[in-house]
Amino acid sequence: MKTIIRLSLVILLSIQHMHAFAASPEVISLDAKLKALIPANEPGCSVGVFESGNALVKEGYGLANAELNIAISDHNVHRMASVSKQFVAMAVRLLADQGKIDLKKDISTYVANLPDYGAKVSIESILGHTAGMGDYDMLSTHGYPNDFEAPEGALNLKAVSGHPFRLGNEDYLSVSEFHEVVKKLPLVIEPNSAWRYSNMGYVMLAILIEEVSGLTLREYSEQYIFKPLDMNNTFFADNATELVENRAYGYMKDESGKYINNMTNLFVVGDGGLHTNIADMQKWDAQFYAPKLGVNPKTFMRGFMQANSPLTVNPESGSDTFYVNGQFTSMTENGPLVSHSGSWLGASIMYRRYTEKQFMNLVMCSNVSISSREIADAIDEWYFSQ
Repeated sequence: MKTIIRLSLVILLSIQHMHAFAASPEVISLDAKLKALIPANEPGCSVGVFESGNALVKEGYGLANAELNIAISDHNVHRMASVSKQFVAMAVRLLADQGKIDLKKDISTYVANLPDYGAKVSIESILGHTAGMGDYDMLSTHGYPNDFEAPEGALNLKAVSGHPFRLGNEDYLSVSEFHEVVKKLPLVIEPNSAWRYSNMGYVMLAILIEEVSGLTLREYSEQYIFKPLDMNNTFFADNATELVENRAYGYMKDESGKYINNMTNLFVVGDGGLHTNIADMQKWDAQFYAPKLGVNPKTFMRGFMQANSPLTVNPESGSDTFYVNGQFTSMTENGPLVSHSGSWLGASIMYRRYTEKQFMNLVMCSNVSISSREIADAIDEWYFSQ
């Protein structure tokens, strides 16, 4: 019996030593910094920090459900807002890789009932935000300043009651109704004349995928992206009433500083709508270093990381930042960076990939009163000062 007790103590001490070794002083210091930035008793964030596929931090900070006082974790599923765009771009590029579309061709070659744009609008230009397409301001003036002037050709949708249509969590359009609206929108600038970020362009790409493949974006990405990469907790949420296991609920502070629910009823996908967790995002991140997708994965990924247009994001300032298939690429003092942020009701997201070090910095907050960018900056500062 004494021998068994001694053996048990040795095993216990060994396990404790392993944990102590894993949690280095540097990682402990980052953990303390994250706890200071994300209060434990408020809606919070899931944070994933990886180097060469190894987790430095994979934790939740704060609450996933403030009403039930449930702590957030690394398993919680978050709405990714505009970080979704790189997945849409991947789906479009896979369609091209399968020989079903030509990225150089006009979008009207594949999508029916579009207006006459008066110029060629290639799929490639939509991917790179140089197609001249508008944004949410082409749909409704709600939420804009009182002196806001809608762009020429804006639809200025009205709700049943007659007031400006409120996009997000008040008025409602089904996915098919929204698609019909997007198809009616005119261009706001001449194609390939300037870089102009367009959420509506990426909704158009979702329509493209649906009309070419016969599958919804959700179905196509599940079959050709998520299953091959074993991303079992990732999907495009196109159903407003479905139950999402381990969902991180969205929150914001009102004018008095009190937290309120901040969830969308808009379940159109393309510009956003992806739901995922840290583990699946790490699998996505790994795809850029050890590719699995495409007929010839390495060749396919080289093409995926080429800029969609020679237009820089900010040519006036001499910026070397390019938009590459749903991602911003730039050269920083810490080396080449690929990144994208996401902001929508109840979602504040930052995803950064420093390619030379295979360093992944992912901050997924379900609280828009917290800055995911500030948290990601703190992680970068910690990592690159080591």
